[in-house]
Amino acid sequence: MVRKAKLAALGLLRSAGCFELVGNSTWRRQRLLILCYHGVSLHDEHEWRPRLYMSPEQLDQRLELIERLRCSVLPLAEALPRLQARDLPPRSVAITFDDGTYDFYKQAYPLLRRRGFPVTVYQTTYYSDYQVPVFNLICSYMLWQRRNDRLADVPELGLKQSFDLRTEASRHRVVRTLVEQSERENLTGIQKNQMAKQLAGALGTDYAALSASRILQLMNAQEVTEIGRTGVDIQLHTHRHRSPDQEALFRREIEDNRSRIQALTGKPASHFCYPSGIYREQFFTWLKNECIDSAMTCDTGLASSNDNPYLLPRFVDTTGRTQLEYESWLTGVGSLVAFRRLAPQRYILPED
Repeated sequence: MVRKAKLAALGLLRSAGCFELVGNSTWRRQRLLILCYHGVSLHDEHEWRPRLYMSPEQLDQRLELIERLRCSVLPLAEALPRLQARDLPPRSVAITFDDGTYDFYKQAYPLLRRRGFPVTVYQTTYYSDYQVPVFNLICSYMLWQRRNDRLADVPELGLKQSFDLRTEASRHRVVRTLVEQSERENLTGIQKNQMAKQLAGALGTDYAALSASRILQLMNAQEVTEIGRTGVDIQLHTHRHRSPDQEALFRREIEDNRSRIQALTGKPASHFCYPSGIYREQFFTWLKNECIDSAMTCDTGLASSNDNPYLLPRFVDTTGRTQLEYESWLTGVGSLVAFRRLAPQRYILPED
């Protein structure tokens, strides 16, 4: 009911000319819309996780709207200094993709390049060296594909009972059990991939074909190098997609990530994105000590010159967003009427 009312209100505001008025305002010109995307489906991933993936057709519609509204799409490295200097062009937008998955290379990159839009990819690098799917994601996806079935017990995987896969909660319990077992045994990426193969066997899934499709895999080293050489800005997202609470481990994640990115692209990396949007106050000092210039959250909003550079908000675009909502954020109206700005995995104060 609330969502319907909000969409109706946005429709009235657009009809009344408010979108155009705000989009052309000095207020909007002093703010940067940083768009955040994750995955662009190779197959049906947007049906599996609509908050993480969207179809290439929907992404193409988004990019077409950016063009139609005459937004100024800037490289992140240009946009952030101009934001601080209050020197942004009208309707400024920066486009970012998290994780650096193969589907970015296959689906999103050609659409962006065709329009000449600059883009920043926050690349996690551990799985770039292993041509296997990301463990927890592929397990979740395979279980979702069998969502009308039951999974018999698989004792060797720690699954000591059968599971009804018709519910998301039950599927999540299976994934959680597998992840916890892999953590207890301190398994490598290759060893976890063997676990995923065992799960596929229990589900009757052709794991070889699934892996060959490159679904839920990161770009490999050659692909990262290629897009880096053709203008894509590759930045930091930690090596293993995690944010340890210990300073030494946290900084090692950045150092490993940075050294791998520089080896692949030949360029330094000084912008950071928090994995899963999780951040703590003590991270800010650690980031500063690593000479990080900015850090992106998944909190919703337009970035302004008053924002903490280590708490920059973005607009996380998903399958569930309508074109009307998207247009409202491009013009700035969406920010003015937003109810909730903090992401579910939000700012956490340091523990005593």
